[in-house]
Order: sequence, then C-alpha cells, then structure tokens
Amino acid sequence: MPRLWNDTIEAHRRAVRDATLDATAALVAEHGLTSVTMSQIAEKTGIGRATLYKYFPDVDAILVAWHERHITNHLVHLAKVRDHADDAGDRLKAVLEAFALISHGHHDTELAALLHRGEHVARARQHLHAFIRDLLADAAAAGGIRDDVGPDELASYCLHALTAASSLPSKAAVHRLVTVTLTGMRPPG
Repeated sequence: MPRLWNDTIEAHRRAVRDATLDATAALVAEHGLTSVTMSQIAEKTGIGRATLYKYFPDVDAILVAWHERHITNHLVHLAKVRDHADDAGDRLKAVLEAFALISHGHHDTELAALLHRGEHVARARQHLHAFIRDLLADAAAAGGIRDDVGPDELASYCLHALTAASSLPSKAAVHRLVTVTLTGMRPPG
C-alpha cells in the first residue's frame, strides 16, 4: 500500500477518534455521566454505531481515552511553559504557576472520580513528578532553592501543595499559593 494511502487512513482514524472524544465530553457535560449512550455518541459524532464500536468497546473506554488526551495536553503545555522561561528559577516558577492554574480549573466531580482511577493517571503523575523534580534539581544547582532537601521530596511538596489550588476562589489566590510554595523552598539562612 502506498505511504500516502496509509497516511490518509491514519489521519481519518485520528479525526474520527478526536471527534468521538469531543462529542462524548460534550454529551457528558450536557446530560451527565450516567445518561450518555453509545448511540448518542455515534449520532453526535456523525458515524454509525458499528463504526464507533470498532474504535471503543463502551462509553467508559471513550472517557478514559478523552482523559488521556487531556492529561497529555496538560503535560505538553507545561513543557512549553518551561521552554519559554530564561533561567532555572523562572522555569520553576512558571511551571508551578501553570500547574496550579490547571489544578484551579479542575474540580472534583463524578467524572473525575471515574477517570482518576486509571493506570494512565498513575503514569501521568509519575511523569509530572519527574518533570517537577528535574526543574527543582536545576533550581537548587543554580542556588535558587534549598538544597538540604532532595528534589524528590520537594517535588512531592510542590505537587501536594499546589493541588489545593482546585479549591481556591480566584486566580489571585492561586498566585499567592504559588508564592507561598516557592517561599517554603528558599535556601535556609
């Protein structure tokens, strides 16, 4: 089979998959988690039910795939934020603020309870922890944060502290939380 044909088929499959994920998210937002059916998803996506079942076995599988895409987009965003900052301290602050703002935009819901159980979430947490740990190690080497506590411990501290942003009333409060978190990591003395 020619490469162009394979590329076209793959592009079509990605488009159907993305449309399915988007349609499902919209239906869940509109009707609630337990009200969405495969028939509704197929209709909203503009494909037949049989085609939908070729991609996903059930609504839960679609929601997990949507969540995986959502998490991946967050991690890509954090990498872009990191790459736009000049030095280790600026990179750390920018990424912690971006993470806190992401947390602020997410609230515990029935959907979150369902989706945050998966293996994909555990992998994403490990990736995020390592990402923050590396930023902390760079900032400590540059003298911007304390080096008497290991970067793994500091990464746990940051992630736990900034997850609290989900319950804060405003973005201003989120920025204050980031400032407090960074202050707690200043070098002693």
